[in-house]
Amino acid sequence: MSEPLTADQIFDRVFLETRAKLLAVAATLDRLDRAEGTDRVRNDFRMEQLRKSIDIIQNSSNDRAEQLQIVFSDPYDEQWKRPGLRT
Repeated sequence: MSEPLTADQIFDRVFLETRAKLLAVAATLDRLDRAEGTDRVRNDFRMEQLRKSIDIIQNSSNDRAEQLQIVFSDPYDEQWKRPGLRT
């Protein structure tokens, strides 16, 4: 059985990929700010999801991935029925 990686080992392995992903997010936000119609996008619910996600990433909890999943998920609806199921 292999030993779990240390924080240093994990960080060494993922730093460049993580940096690239963050740069991609920043570049997307920059393009949106420069594009025509940026005011409409600022008020889009998806932009609010991105803002909330950035706030979550900045906190120091150990459940950030779970919190992000919740931000991007629809609320549970007991009345929802799966397509194709008969009642």
